[in-house]
Amino acid sequence: MGWKAIHRWLGLAAGCLALVLGATGVLLSIDPVAQARHASSTPAELSVATLAARVQRAMPGVEEIRRLPSGAYVAYGFDGEQAQASYVDPGDGRALASYRPSQWPRWVKNLHRSLLLGDAGRWGAAALALAMALISWSGLVLLLRRMGGWRHLAGAVRGSLAQRLHVLVGRVVLVVLCLSSLTALYMSSTTLGLLELDAGPEPDIVSVVGDQTGLPVAQVPMLQDLGARDLRKLNFPSAADPEDIWNVTTSQGQGWIDRYSGQVLAWQDSTAVQRVYDWAVVLHTGESAWPWAIALGLVGASVVLMWLSGLLIWWRARRQTVRITGNSALAQADALVFVASEDGSTWGFAQALHDALVQCGHRVHTSGLENFRTAPATRYVFVLAATYGEGQAPTHAREALERIASQPCGAAPVTVLGFGDRQFPTFCAFAQALEQALRARGWPTLLPLECIHQQSSQQFALWGEALAKALNEPLVLDYVPRVPSATTLTLLSRQDYPGQADRPTAILRFRWPHTGWWDRLRGRGLARFAAGDLVGIVAPGTGVPRYYSLASSTNDGFLEICVRLFPDGLCSTHLYGLQPGGTAQAFIRRNPGFALQGGRQPVVLIGAGTGVAPLAGFIRRNDSRTPMHLYYGGRDPALDFYFEPEIRRWLDEQRLASLQTEFSRVPGGGYVQDALRRDAMRLRDLLQRGAVVRVCGSRPMGRDVAETLDGILGTLRLSVQQLKAKGRYAEDLF
Repeated sequence: MGWKAIHRWLGLAAGCLALVLGATGVLLSIDPVAQARHASSTPAELSVATLAARVQRAMPGVEEIRRLPSGAYVAYGFDGEQAQASYVDPGDGRALASYRPSQWPRWVKNLHRSLLLGDAGRWGAAALALAMALISWSGLVLLLRRMGGWRHLAGAVRGSLAQRLHVLVGRVVLVVLCLSSLTALYMSSTTLGLLELDAGPEPDIVSVVGDQTGLPVAQVPMLQDLGARDLRKLNFPSAADPEDIWNVTTSQGQGWIDRYSGQVLAWQDSTAVQRVYDWAVVLHTGESAWPWAIALGLVGASVVLMWLSGLLIWWRARRQTVRITGNSALAQADALVFVASEDGSTWGFAQALHDALVQCGHRVHTSGLENFRTAPATRYVFVLAATYGEGQAPTHAREALERIASQPCGAAPVTVLGFGDRQFPTFCAFAQALEQALRARGWPTLLPLECIHQQSSQQFALWGEALAKALNEPLVLDYVPRVPSATTLTLLSRQDYPGQADRPTAILRFRWPHTGWWDRLRGRGLARFAAGDLVGIVAPGTGVPRYYSLASSTNDGFLEICVRLFPDGLCSTHLYGLQPGGTAQAFIRRNPGFALQGGRQPVVLIGAGTGVAPLAGFIRRNDSRTPMHLYYGGRDPALDFYFEPEIRRWLDEQRLASLQTEFSRVPGGGYVQDALRRDAMRLRDLLQRGAVVRVCGSRPMGRDVAETLDGILGTLRLSVQQLKAKGRYAEDLF
């Protein structure tokens, strides 16, 4: 079971009880803060002997002095027949206020420690602490994966409000929650007798009764040597029992002292278990450190947010889960489809393939790749595999390669179809690993490995045509992308550019659609976005979205894209025809491989035509004035110099450090790669200093730019591929 499954199912199973622990933890955090109000400053030179003498003088009937974890001193004794307990001032021993342990914290403590169920409840609380430790640790692992490692842990968080809350709260409290759970486990192990706190039974000591009266407490040598700050408890010998003795407990151990001579009769050092327990109490409760108690209280309150947001995330994912219809049993199926998908999107392609094979008369069984195996009736096997993270298998399919390696090779051909994003240097790495493992085991194939970029329905359809020829069957893949719920955008303004004769262009600025917090918590409304993310636009009468790179971020307060009109393009025609007040249906799709992660490294931005849009968005949000250098290519500055007024203003504002342009349809003009060659010396210097590169435009342009940069970087023994592998080079090509 992967970390994601552990986190999800433990969170759902233990969530309600975790809320009880979180709520009671909040209430218990009040007690150390309240006790700290009565704590007086204790001089370092104050001894236990002096403290006890002062208290005894002010309170003759004192029998015991305790130093609470907060640092306050409490004296217990009798005034006549009346028991009394008072906070005392260590400076003069006088009573400050009555000490009455509240029954409310005691009841809450019982609920927190044993769920009011006695020993059975203590075992249950220990099991819950273990579950919370696993939830916290798995959450930390998943958080690091989502954010791209420790270096990016403080980066911007995107997604629905529930997702952002879960991540934002998690990265603040997960370590504390994990620490709290581990300390609770340790404390429970001592309560349940699994670890022994005491060094052993108390020694059987009897004081030798002398003729003299007892030694005054101020003159007891051991108590003179003990600092009051180290005191835990001091028991006075009873006046009614001449054989009684002094008993003192400190953080170092426990001692028994003769009341007449002041001689130490016995001493027991604290055990290692006890010392660790003392630290566990401080870390778990905040006792003796009231600011930490407040922090623990806030963490306890955050459990409510974590559980609620996690529940909403699970509920939304469950609603979006693809359920394969018409699924035959594996033993009777002649065609098997196995799927590896992290976010569920690959299952939509699997359903389309499943349905197409069924239409051709096949009995089809579709399942997760972790269930890979064949049966005697199997004639064809298809593996649809997405790559997750940095080339890893999706969580549920982590053991797939080992499973394939352990399976005997069958006669049925196995065909692998990969899904990924070319922005990442590990594009379809898991699919490639599967292909190699299958061929190494000797499995035959029907078609060579094909890799689909950004879930392209066009590429999938072309693969379907090749599959139909290989099967010699009229197979048609009717894949309709699962479009997320769309939000209505209203056009605020537009800037028109003539462009080429049949390709005019417009920069469209839409109003940011505000939604209520409850709708945003449930994932409704437009998700937060950053420059370089994609907006999916669904044209009226179509179910297929078209994606445009965003030239703005949520913080800009508007959504901006650059749209070129294609005569036969339904979406571009719809968008280009919009006038202010017109509307479009849209949703956000993250593009993390292209995003800028922040930092002070120089940034080289290379764009051509409408590809300048996300680069303009990066410059617009460059509030820290990171050195950004833009290389822009177009055809004619009078026709297609998109964002020119803004770019000039950003130069003046130092959001943009430099601008190099090339226009191909003017005398002496060229292409953007010519500007790169002309600036080769500075580019080498920038890249030597750790500059990151972002390229946006057409695929031919991206290929030419990469070749040009390889030539420039050759003298540095660097290449574009090396920069990609280090996360310093990313492309958004169309």
